[in-house]
Amino acid sequence: MNDSPMGGWNTQTQKEILQMKKIAIGIDIGGTNSAIGVVDADGNVLAKGGISTPSHGDVDRYVKDLAEAVREMLKSVMQINANFEVIGIGIGAPNGNYYSGTIEYAPNLSFKGVVHLVELLKKQFPEYAHIALTNDANAAAIGEMIYGGAKGMKNFVMYTLGTGVGSGVVVNGDLVYGHDGFAGECGHTTLIPDGRLCGCGAKGHLEAYCSAPGMKRTAFELLAKYNAIDSQLASKTFQNMESKDIYDAAVKGDKVALEVFELTGKYLGQGIADTVHHLSPEAIFLFGGPTAAGDFIFKPTIASMEAHLLPIFKNKVKVLPSKLSAGDAAIVGASALVWKELDK
Repeated sequence: MNDSPMGGWNTQTQKEILQMKKIAIGIDIGGTNSAIGVVDADGNVLAKGGISTPSHGDVDRYVKDLAEAVREMLKSVMQINANFEVIGIGIGAPNGNYYSGTIEYAPNLSFKGVVHLVELLKKQFPEYAHIALTNDANAAAIGEMIYGGAKGMKNFVMYTLGTGVGSGVVVNGDLVYGHDGFAGECGHTTLIPDGRLCGCGAKGHLEAYCSAPGMKRTAFELLAKYNAIDSQLASKTFQNMESKDIYDAAVKGDKVALEVFELTGKYLGQGIADTVHHLSPEAIFLFGGPTAAGDFIFKPTIASMEAHLLPIFKNKVKVLPSKLSAGDAAIVGASALVWKELDK
């Protein structure tokens, strides 16, 4: 009888098992594409790919396609190194509910009503103990905590600036989900009563002013206000203007573009000040396309935040760029859900 804790395995096999490297699958479900990546415990993306997020609305068919894509990716990774142990799957999705593992009434997906995504994926991967889902901004916050600039922080907030404005709130080291799984929608704070129509249908929300489309709306309002036919943005249509166009014009000193950043920072700083008053975080992290503008967006945001803060909060809260790699942040953040599950 072999008294080894590994039974009758030989020494070489024991060494191989002990050297097994843990990896997780990260999936980011967007309106157009579903990105998939294999991520190690240090946040390195070992492989990535994806499939189209379908418009047909057939959930079962989509989950089967998604599972097949995951298996194919894992197969290719295992061919390179067989000493990988898959510990689970993390998914970031719009209107993703961590508690129930469901996507609920997502406006930009073809799947209607409540989709029991985690339950369906567990049927495809019964061997994985950890399959978890949350919304994309929450996934980014967990990614920042596990892999990025928030390592060691117990209280911080992640703002994601893109097509919308999302946020993930971390208090005492835990992501805040609220009683129903949907807490932390800082982007839908009312900034200007009866202001711009937000994508959610309400008026005056922060998202309507500080998202990439919100910046475009500000640009067109200023072009009209000043009749700025000499602006470098004047030749752009609403459909083909990108936030990078505004940045490129600002770098060249375009007055309209510079004012877009000043106003966006003013609005964002005001919204962040509200978040600070509610939570007293150590830091606010900003992630997304507009943050690539650097000081153009950070300086007015910080100045506005400080101007709107109560004296007891002034000069205490850092506003920092995310340290997640922009190209991989979505899948890395989603995979971080799995590592967080392991800590429980």
